[in-house]
Amino acid sequence: MQPNRKKNKRYFSLKWMIPAVLMLTGVVSALAVFPDPTDWSDKLIQALQNYDRRFPTEKVYLHLDKDYYAAGETIWFKGYLTLQGLPDDQATNLYVELLDKNNNIVQKKLLAVYKGQASGYFDLPDNQKAGEYQLRAYTSWMLNFDPAFTYMRTLEIFDNSKKQSSDSLVVSDFAVQFFPEGGNLIAGQPNTVAFKAIDNNGYPIAVSGTVKGKSGSANITTLHDGMGSFEITPADKEDIFQATVKTAKGQTKTVALPAPVAGASIKIFNKGSRVFYQAVVSNAEDTSLNDIAIIAQMGNQLVYKAILNIGEGRISGFIPTDMLPSGIMQVTIFNKNGVPLAERLTFVRKNDLLDMDVLDAEMHKEPRTKNAIELRLPDTIQSNISISITDADAVPVDKNASSIVSSLLLTSDIKGFVYNPAWYFRNDSASTLQALDLVMMTNGWRRFSWEKIVKNEYPELKYPFEQGMYVTGTAYLPNGRPLQNGRLDMIIKIPLDSMTSYANAPINEKGQFVIPQMIFMDTALIYYQGNEQNKKGTDISVKFDPHFFDRPTQVKIPFPLKVPPPVNNNTLKQFLTTTTDLAKLNKASKTVMLQEVNVNAKKPEESIEKRYTSGMFTGDGYSFDLTKENPTALNVFQYLQSRVAGLQITGDYNNPSLSWRGGAPTLYLNEMQSDVSMLSTLSMQDIALVKVFRPPFMGGFGGGANGAIAVYTKKGGDGVPRNDKGVVGFKLYKKGGYALTKQFYSPDYSVKKDIHSLPDKRLTLYWNPNVPVDTLTHTARVEFYNNDMTKKFRVVVEGIGENGNVGRLEREY
Repeated sequence: MQPNRKKNKRYFSLKWMIPAVLMLTGVVSALAVFPDPTDWSDKLIQALQNYDRRFPTEKVYLHLDKDYYAAGETIWFKGYLTLQGLPDDQATNLYVELLDKNNNIVQKKLLAVYKGQASGYFDLPDNQKAGEYQLRAYTSWMLNFDPAFTYMRTLEIFDNSKKQSSDSLVVSDFAVQFFPEGGNLIAGQPNTVAFKAIDNNGYPIAVSGTVKGKSGSANITTLHDGMGSFEITPADKEDIFQATVKTAKGQTKTVALPAPVAGASIKIFNKGSRVFYQAVVSNAEDTSLNDIAIIAQMGNQLVYKAILNIGEGRISGFIPTDMLPSGIMQVTIFNKNGVPLAERLTFVRKNDLLDMDVLDAEMHKEPRTKNAIELRLPDTIQSNISISITDADAVPVDKNASSIVSSLLLTSDIKGFVYNPAWYFRNDSASTLQALDLVMMTNGWRRFSWEKIVKNEYPELKYPFEQGMYVTGTAYLPNGRPLQNGRLDMIIKIPLDSMTSYANAPINEKGQFVIPQMIFMDTALIYYQGNEQNKKGTDISVKFDPHFFDRPTQVKIPFPLKVPPPVNNNTLKQFLTTTTDLAKLNKASKTVMLQEVNVNAKKPEESIEKRYTSGMFTGDGYSFDLTKENPTALNVFQYLQSRVAGLQITGDYNNPSLSWRGGAPTLYLNEMQSDVSMLSTLSMQDIALVKVFRPPFMGGFGGGANGAIAVYTKKGGDGVPRNDKGVVGFKLYKKGGYALTKQFYSPDYSVKKDIHSLPDKRLTLYWNPNVPVDTLTHTARVEFYNNDMTKKFRVVVEGIGENGNVGRLEREY
């Protein structure tokens, strides 16, 4: 199954960024034209469009509550998913793993995704081994492609039971790589060459030195994070240049540059509003290069095409960027046989990040005082944001950590390690943009190979684009032969909420079946039996296919784990002291919380609304408690007809038309957005509560301008339990579901509780993966209480707009 394609607002609104005629650039400009049916380069455009249609790009990013952790703590995270640069409203499953340095899976979770977002956590046990770990997140669709493009983040977990120090990394060796612009060093022409120097840990290191060949020399020095560039002009293919480089500690190496070649390359001059390009050829008389094509793409979308003729002097032009979004542009030169000759990446930097700011902040340093922050968000789009507030003095900060901006716009599209990627988005100064261009020259872009897609050689799709969970298998008769063209009858029980449902799946001639689009939390007990045509209750055995997430505990990752940079020892000491105290307090708090419960007191009867509703769903509405009724209605829609003033329910009850104030109300099942087809199939005996909200309804997701209908299925103890005699003769298969979520604990000191007598040494003072945004004022307000010692607060907000623009806001108070 592949994702349904819809027009990408960030790219398809470009209306083909291909002007009819380009201005002169100093030599002779190329003509950029619309694709011509007779144009030899059409097959290149068609190959790109075919690839984009069949293999849309999905990305994942995780926002964490902080950068470092200790044993006994909780790693809180929020997952952001995009499909072709927009919030991924088709994905339903996010897989997150915590791996140790030997690539063993320590913990893993399957999270339910809704409208491109999912939140979760990992509880670290008190005996969690200290060391380096990797956090990995992906969807099943992403597994079809290069694993280098899955989300990976290095984490360091400390052992708070031992004294630790963060020593400087030992640097014993270094390496330098050279990258001619466009990919080749062209003989007889001026060439720009970028370089990248790293130490034995893989981190950038400053170097200086000289590059010499028979035709001349150049001095080199690091500009930013081990990178720099220089100009050389090889006389011919035998003019091999040697670089002698030296580190600040006096280590010296001599490295040979790539040999010059006869052929073509490309130069790029990124001027912001325009990207100038120039074809570079070793021999202008080479008639094989009379016709070449320049093609530029972003996110697999064509943004520019031009046909050049070297023989006629057409060797340069410019690509307008005024209507392009921020991101990596890949510019490639092809010969008339469709073979790529040279390639250059350049970053289009625009003022299109999600604009977030602090309208007001009431921050207090006194212990256990109430604080508040009000955020301002764009008033033209809907936004989804998450926020973390930590102790800025006690929680170390990983300066190499990525942000939602650097991850989704930069590192998710290139291969190679980028040190401190968020630095390149700190501002748009000339020095920052120059350093960002060096990243483009020293890292490769390989989401697809032009050579392969032109030949229709595509990735093998081993994994589907999942819509819910699915179970597959093969049914066998007692004689060992497959059950042919029968049916699998199932009783599905969810122990978590005592919900029971009935389903069946057709079995094909090979005995195979698929149970698709299953959605449940924790665990499902699937009782099954065969149905051989008209013969019910056929005895079968089923071999269920293992899901890829049930694989062995060791996985292969695309690149080795990097040891994190050292942490300031004073900060680390304070961090470990506090986390040690926290571990003790967590044990004490459990005891106090138990003492707060009077086990001899009679438990008061809990209202049906308090038992089932949460958040905005606790607001005023029409409530119908079905645990005290025995309704005879066919389904919930027939039951509600004529019971709520203003709500119109007409037509077939299995597929009714719903209207309130001229529009259809939003539907929810257990506070997750649902639809008519799902709610109409629910048995009335399985429903505990129905709540109807007048327009407008501000809770949940998906909007509620025309009101909302929330349906809740029964939990254990509500209503008369189902008779389990129907399970006799059925066999059992246990299926794991979506991971349960829990709420971040944020104390309310305005209410007196026994637990508040304990010291408060929380390091994450506030974490909210789904901050409510007021749709009228486009503001978000969060409130939290200080702990007993924090004097400086670090606030990090990340988010994405419905148009795909991403943003990050960081403040210290």
